[in-house]
Amino acid sequence: MINREDMMELTRRMTPSRTSFTRIAGGYMEADGEISGTFNINFLKLSGKEKEKNLAIAKAIPYARTNEQLTESWFPEDQMRTGSIWQLLMAMKECGLKNDALMETFYELFAGNCQMTEPYAVLVFHDRYDVPVKAKDKERLGESEEVYEYLICAVCPLVGEYEPGMPVCGFLFPAFSDRSADLRRVSLFDRDISQPNRKMLGRLLGCRSK
Repeated sequence: MINREDMMELTRRMTPSRTSFTRIAGGYMEADGEISGTFNINFLKLSGKEKEKNLAIAKAIPYARTNEQLTESWFPEDQMRTGSIWQLLMAMKECGLKNDALMETFYELFAGNCQMTEPYAVLVFHDRYDVPVKAKDKERLGESEEVYEYLICAVCPLVGEYEPGMPVCGFLFPAFSDRSADLRRVSLFDRDISQPNRKMLGRLLGCRSK
């Protein structure tokens, strides 16, 4: 089960003045899976308006209804081997999205496994969060306990030419559990829980739900 307070701890920082996002990358897809364009940029180089728009997109995933729209899945051992998408996500995280070849591989895998009914964008955000130590009374003590480095992937229908709308599905990797990274788990998001997008993402990632 996902702890709602863990997600709120992340989303409270997703404002233009508090964000520590380092980078955003994205691929634009036709409905048939063809990749029509990509980008990769330092998040701090975005305009104020672009920061606000993209923060709202990223925030929609951890801010979603916990254990309903946002659910926990796990990676079996055989899906964490060399050549797996789990290894690709780890490499994307560790390079901070700066390796374009890794990003192209991710978009190609996504386009080949996830079909949508309209053109869409796949946006990937990278962040490093210095998790502060908290006392037993939950008061923040100030010093950092660990650095939680993670990715948010948002799948967004296009509302204009190269203009992503709010996400319909996506994921947070690795999962943020007990205020720490859980590399064996991922949090999957589906805005409409009656739609099969979450299952589609699960198949792409090779993860399983309880």
